[in-house]
Amino acid sequence: MTPEERRGALEAVAAEVRDCTRCRLHEGRTRAVPGEGSPDTEVVFVGEGPGFNEDRQGRPFVGAAGSFLTELLSTVGWRRDDVFITNVVKCRPPENRDPEPDEIAACGPFLARQLAIMDPALVVTLGRHSLGTFLPGARIGQVHGTARPPAAAAWTDGSLVFAMYHPAAALHQGSLRRTLLDDMQGVPLALLDARERRALAAGIPGSADASGGAVPSVKDPQPSDLDAAARPQLAEPGADQLTLFS
Repeated sequence: MTPEERRGALEAVAAEVRDCTRCRLHEGRTRAVPGEGSPDTEVVFVGEGPGFNEDRQGRPFVGAAGSFLTELLSTVGWRRDDVFITNVVKCRPPENRDPEPDEIAACGPFLARQLAIMDPALVVTLGRHSLGTFLPGARIGQVHGTARPPAAAAWTDGSLVFAMYHPAAALHQGSLRRTLLDDMQGVPLALLDARERRALAAGIPGSADASGGAVPSVKDPQPSDLDAAARPQLAEPGADQLTLFS
């Protein structure tokens, strides 16, 4: 798939999201929020659902939590347009309540199609409902700041899921701000690890690290490791497409 085809395919999904009436959430929305960012990125951030500001603007993470997410990205030298940002549900739950299982299921095909189009090496989950979509049964308090393969058996090409608390959690519990800042430092290293795993899965010898060195472990990341080699790169046209949801 060429970059132009990828962009067009993502916009086709977004158009369906904006007209979607699959669940009750469409009844109270101002705007659906399909997601935004680079269609060619290796890294996709998946939150839980739009809030008040997102519902008004039709864009993900534009309120206070979004400002913190932008800050988190900046700490590793990334920008919003280096990644793709979306949610497990694309319409705002009333009063910002948690999304219900049937609402997540209704939006699931949209998220699956977005991921299939972009074929990311790394998905960063933001919050427990996003985490549960990729790693059912995992507890965010136990796995935050770590990367592991997703539970879906169809996704076996070396891609990884990196778990984080939702940025909004830090607005209500100040101690989580430091946790999120610390966990974010592991994201570029998880990307390097995912590149290596994907290279091995494809039978390509040698490290996937663009600098030529060994890919560092996701554990105990060091600031010196967060260099240009760990920036999201453009996907190669024609790359195999993943299917997350069976």
